[in-house]
Amino acid sequence: MISNKMQTLVANSSTIRAMFEEGKRLAAIHGAENVYDYSLGNPNVLPPDTIKKAIMEILDSENSNVIHGYMNNSGYEDVRTEIANFINKKQSLKLDASSIVMTCGAAGGLNIILKALLNPEDEVIVFAPFFGEYRNYVSNFDGKLVVVPADTTHFEPNIAALKEALTSRTKAVIINSPNNPTGVIYSEEAIKHLAATLEEAEKAFGTSIYLISDEPYREIVYDGAVVPYILHYYKNSFIGYSYSKSLSLPGERIGYIVAHPEMDDFNDMMAALNVANRILGFVNAPSLFQRVIAKCLESEVDVSIYKRNRDLLYNHLVSLGFECIKPEGAFYLFPKTPIADDKAFCEAAKAFNLLLVPGSSFGCPGYMRLSYCISYEQIQRSLPAFTQLAEAYIK
Repeated sequence: MISNKMQTLVANSSTIRAMFEEGKRLAAIHGAENVYDYSLGNPNVLPPDTIKKAIMEILDSENSNVIHGYMNNSGYEDVRTEIANFINKKQSLKLDASSIVMTCGAAGGLNIILKALLNPEDEVIVFAPFFGEYRNYVSNFDGKLVVVPADTTHFEPNIAALKEALTSRTKAVIINSPNNPTGVIYSEEAIKHLAATLEEAEKAFGTSIYLISDEPYREIVYDGAVVPYILHYYKNSFIGYSYSKSLSLPGERIGYIVAHPEMDDFNDMMAALNVANRILGFVNAPSLFQRVIAKCLESEVDVSIYKRNRDLLYNHLVSLGFECIKPEGAFYLFPKTPIADDKAFCEAAKAFNLLLVPGSSFGCPGYMRLSYCISYEQIQRSLPAFTQLAEAYIK
């Protein structure tokens, strides 16, 4: 018999994944071209050509036992040095390999951070709307997730509500910018306000509170937008980075953690991350792709493809009367549903072969997420379905 905790997790399995499965079912009935699946954030932009070139060069020129072998649990030191130098160049910092841990994507990174930090019942604060898996990541280590309600005027962190949520048991705060599901980039002013609030709380409670920035979408930005780098603003900070979106490599599970070198208990923290990587079963990040990434740090995907998709879909929805903040990054729209029951609205959208994810899945009912990392042509085909849906609900 499976554990009680797993029974609950299975019963409440991801709405996004369930919608993805529904899309496959409808495609078998209506044809894939006639089903408009906006559920899953699976990049449709091709990885840059440099990825394949790097793979072939490595396989042809490097020792196979090294390529496919074990290394330090934190990853190859030369790769971590290359990444630290790359960050230093972009962000005017002075990091070295000791601040970097190679991870199985940002998800693996967040889990080893939380494993290193949490005692049972320690509190981790998130801002709605938030990526729903955070709830599971915190639960993995018997922590308590504390949700700060959304400020729906701009979807930046609700600092007034954060002040009410902070307690002596607060161990960490997770932010995600560019944000999944809104596409909002947290402004420098918001980050400064957040950092000052956490510093005040640390002094008041006599504790260390760690800020964890989940950044798989850092490079997916539009119109010259800039994503603040939190190491400039708060010393007890981590960044969880992934190449899943920035290089369209979600299945390769490759990313890294950056830890501020001046954080409290830095040496103990890095040792804990190293051990957590091993004992959680990751052991180390995929060895081949560590070496690939080191050769492709300057590579990029064509973000203009996502921007073109965003503009087409956003402009059409707004013209129909949907309320939506225009995203500055990531590849999601987060419109308000025309009825309060977002789950009922997304269920009704299936009648038009539209697969949309209710905002309740992100701790923000009354909204819906649309993942527009699909083909431009598929978005074009879906526009009449959105028009029909709007005619049924928007007066």
